[in-house]
Amino acid sequence: MNWRKFRLFPWIDTRAKFVAQAPRNGTLLDLGSSDGETLNHIAELRPDLKLFAVDVAGSPERYPPQCEFFRANLERDRLPWRDASVDAITCMHLIEHLPNLSMLLRESRRLLRPGGKIYFETPHPRSLALSSPSGSFLGTFTLNFYDDPTHLCIVSLGRLAIQARLAGLEVLASGISRNWLFFASYPIFALLRPSRRKYTALAHWIGWSAYLIARRPREV
Repeated sequence: MNWRKFRLFPWIDTRAKFVAQAPRNGTLLDLGSSDGETLNHIAELRPDLKLFAVDVAGSPERYPPQCEFFRANLERDRLPWRDASVDAITCMHLIEHLPNLSMLLRESRRLLRPGGKIYFETPHPRSLALSSPSGSFLGTFTLNFYDDPTHLCIVSLGRLAIQARLAGLEVLASGISRNWLFFASYPIFALLRPSRRKYTALAHWIGWSAYLIARRPREV
């Protein structure tokens, strides 16, 4: 779904709502950019933002033009940008892959400007109890948490909030991440044959992902 359509109504999608609130002509860093799907959505919604990306592997050739990419292990590597140089950070479906979040949180706090915000998204604990997709979609879409063999452990919002505060961040909000268009469409998809769109709509219907927003406190 092209996020350009959300420019007037970013509240339709939890992620888009966060990105829409970044300062005009500001800077946004995406941690764990992977194949660039989310980065390209961010560029669709906010073409004015200067984008930075980090991943241990990544596919920078698929990232938006002029996106500055740095290859790093977020458990041990210091990132190259100067202190207090970033307005917003997104970290989507990364922390459940990492045994230790300390370095990631410290670097995020360092890079954020005072008042700058970070958005985390991670599988909700309810994903542990879900059935895997059936038939030909088995192994192609993650419904049960362990359908993705690279998932290590559930990161509860409570644990994440504690670690964020220890890193010097202030927790602002948390909840279930949803795209309300997919949510509203699920009763229709439920009557149709299995498809990727059907499982995506199901994920938003049940609230498969949780989110937490934190910020670097403003200096007194």
